[in-house]
Amino acid sequence: MLKTLRQIQRIGIVTEPPPLPDDELRVREALSAKIREVLGSALCIRAVDAGSCNGCELEIHALNNAFYNVEGLGIRFVASPRHADLLLVTGPVSRHMEVALRRTYDATPEPKLVVAIGDCGACGGIFGESYASRGAVSNVIPVDVVVHGCPPTPTEILSGILTALASPGLGASRRAAAGAS
Repeated sequence: MLKTLRQIQRIGIVTEPPPLPDDELRVREALSAKIREVLGSALCIRAVDAGSCNGCELEIHALNNAFYNVEGLGIRFVASPRHADLLLVTGPVSRHMEVALRRTYDATPEPKLVVAIGDCGACGGIFGESYASRGAVSNVIPVDVVVHGCPPTPTEILSGILTALASPGLGASRRAAAGAS
């Protein structure tokens, strides 16, 4: 023991240099601050499955895992459209879901944003428009951002959400134009 203490005294304490600050933490903090700046609180999302194959839902659920951890950014999923700031709609809108989607949209308080997820949400995908499907989400409610892919990755979905947040005036102007006509 005495030999070890003498060696420490002679050489000094040798340690690794401290790690450099992680740039990703700065991005997360800036993103969280931007969300709170735009909304004043956490971004609340209501996910609506309007008739999809559940491929997009699996990718949306991945946003809550430990790798993406969107709750740490100030983004949370809520059960009621009355608490939501953004609707995340997947799938081609089936005829049976058309009324439910409109009611969900109407129950969401202003200012509200809508993001259509996947190729089915964008244009109807392989289902298109038929006797059982209205096709794209934009055929039923106004859409602010479309995320293409079958299914899109969680990163693409998050990018679509952030794109919708970056331009909140887009949703209001589109709805004002639709209301005027």
